[in-house]
Amino acid sequence: MTPHDTHSPTPLSDIKVLELGQLIAGPYCGQVLADFGAQVIKVEPPGKGDAMRQWGEADRDTGEPLWWNVIGRNKQSLTLDLRQPRGQELLRELASQADVIIENFRPGTMERWGLGYEALSRHNPRLVMVRVTGFGQEGPYASRAGFASVCEAMGGLRHLSGYPDRPPVRVGISLGDTLAGLHAALGTMMALHQRDRSGRGQVVDSSIFESVLAMMESLVPEYARAGKVRERSGSFLPKIAPSNAYPARDGRDVIIGANQDTVFRRLCEAMGQPGLADHPDYATHRARGEHQAAIDDLVAAWTREHDAQQVVDILAEAGVPAGLVYRAPDMLDDPHFQARESIVEVPDRHGQPLPMQNVFPRLSDTPGRVREVGPALGEHTEQVLTGWLGLAPEALDALRADGVI
Repeated sequence: MTPHDTHSPTPLSDIKVLELGQLIAGPYCGQVLADFGAQVIKVEPPGKGDAMRQWGEADRDTGEPLWWNVIGRNKQSLTLDLRQPRGQELLRELASQADVIIENFRPGTMERWGLGYEALSRHNPRLVMVRVTGFGQEGPYASRAGFASVCEAMGGLRHLSGYPDRPPVRVGISLGDTLAGLHAALGTMMALHQRDRSGRGQVVDSSIFESVLAMMESLVPEYARAGKVRERSGSFLPKIAPSNAYPARDGRDVIIGANQDTVFRRLCEAMGQPGLADHPDYATHRARGEHQAAIDDLVAAWTREHDAQQVVDILAEAGVPAGLVYRAPDMLDDPHFQARESIVEVPDRHGQPLPMQNVFPRLSDTPGRVREVGPALGEHTEQVLTGWLGLAPEALDALRADGVI
């Protein structure tokens, strides 16, 4: 890990973003935009802020939750009570100068506050409004609360996760939220590109359930045209072989993916059994799919003769995709992670180095970067309101006294 670079240009440095809402889906969209240089103003309720400030494990030295440092990174914090008319008025003034506004409230909330797209775009027709919800802006479920767990289930992911003899399981992260945030960021960039041509903004509607559904490959047409309902299969994909987790002598598992014909031949040679590649049960993709259990047994018998790292080294030399199942300490110690600076150290608010994932994808000329960890609540309130709106100190004092900021 090396210290973060603060000097290279970033591609979104001319974009102003207001981020409303809380938790993960909308704020992850803001994180992506901020990582690539956009000025993202995080608008939070006075006194409590985003709930993400309290989520996750706490720093063992300071007692402060750590997750906020990641999802709030590169952003500025402005406290503003959007339930008060004066707070709504200030938001309208800020939106008149913004390029993008991100919100992940339930549909209709912004409209009740007089902050819907129709109202805001009257004063700023170039505004792009990014709306991130569980079920989208319309439809019979639009008004429902939509956490990632529920939307992952409705999008098809949960039914496929786990083993067939047990109830479906969830991935140990809020994957649906992050997928919705990524789709929202992608939609933002497309809307900004179209704005460059038309001069007008538009609404980006990113739902969690559809963001998960988008990842479901051929699940729907397989049912519609082949009558096939995909089911849970555990650590492998049906008819894709060999591609599984295989036990090593030292108790660790090795993930091996050798289902392509040429790669399977290389695996057989590395295992010292080159004849398997021409055996009629294993010579083609479809044949290996039909004899999946048998071929997995053959590969597992070989991996059990070696320690896990030895298996990975042998297969890397042979050109066969293979790797260990990494945890955080493995990532921090891995030389490839280090060489690519996949994890970067950023000073926290106490000046201590805090490792976290770097910015992805990588751009050759204008890469994103982690400039700073998540801000303190309201850290930039005065700076934003004076810089964007020109408010005088006595106006700020009055807003504080009324609990608006």
